[in-house]
Amino acid sequence: MRYFVEIVGWGGALLILAAYALLSLGKLHGRSALYQWMNVVGSAGFVVNSGWNGAYPSAALNVIWMGIGAYVLLSRNLSK
Repeated sequence: MRYFVEIVGWGGALLILAAYALLSLGKLHGRSALYQWMNVVGSAGFVVNSGWNGAYPSAALNVIWMGIGAYVLLSRNLSK
């Protein structure tokens, strides 16, 4: 289980870094669904890893990060 949690955490880190890189390079827009999904899924990976390892401030930060992304995705879908 420990290896699974580490893989999920590193996968989350890669997704968030890739999202930020693509945003910074102008390949994605901040309100795009892909950017938001990369952040939501990536932060979920951090929540799993942080929670498992007892890093509760990091877990809390990423729950909020996930919530922001989910809110943007939901608001995009409701406005259509």
